Amino acid sequence: MRILISNDDGYLAPGINALAEALASIADIVVVAPDSNRSGASNSLSLDRPLSVQRAANGFYFVNGTPTDCVHVALTGMLDYKPDLVVSGINNGPNMGDDTLYSGTVAAATEGYLFGIPAIAFSQGAYGWEHIDDAARHARDIIQRYYATLPAPYLLNVNIPNRPYDQLTNPVATRLGRRHQAEPVIRARDPRGKEIFWIGPPGATKDAGEGTDFFACAQGQTSITPLQIDLTHKTQLDALAKALA
Repeated sequence: MRILISNDDGYLAPGINALAEALASIADIVVVAPDSNRSGASNSLSLDRPLSVQRAANGFYFVNGTPTDCVHVALTGMLDYKPDLVVSGINNGPNMGDDTLYSGTVAAATEGYLFGIPAIAFSQGAYGWEHIDDAARHARDIIQRYYATLPAPYLLNVNIPNRPYDQLTNPVATRLGRRHQAEPVIRARDPRGKEIFWIGPPGATKDAGEGTDFFACAQGQTSITPLQIDLTHKTQLDALAKALA
């Protein structure tokens, strides 16, 4: 098996290093990741400047761009083969519910999926690297168990509880939950007195009932949510067509 690995925390992040080490025992891997933290980059591509690719001492490649840039460049300009799987992560913190629309972790996997490759985004359900090696081992288990069992291509969003390996249970299938609207921006002033803004915290959970990714992680379970690219609001399509007739 040949696996392309990326992330949004950057090529030096503990999450991608732990994941690469775990997956190297079951596959031929190549890591192409951002040169710095690009959290919240979503599916953005850098169209206003050229991208450069450099190789780190550990063999990872790093790009001065977004997670989507990294996977796009790898698939269309670097690799002379099509990977069997694209894996993103492991993200420092959860990507659940509405988070998936902003997540660079999910976006890197999505780019692989757009090229017809099975893709999985891995995140930790809580912030901190305390159990990152356990999460990486669990991610490897998931790939070994489920890679060939689902119709390809597929796009999966996985959130792993931040706990020891022996406390990680079999994953459960979930749907995306929802959050309330985001908290307001944080106003501040720079050293010269100019007003600046920091993006505020995400909204609290709104739909976190049984069956959602939020619920599963709150119960200490690993959640796996299948994602799709089609954003069409199908239940409103007929109503819109009638209104436009």
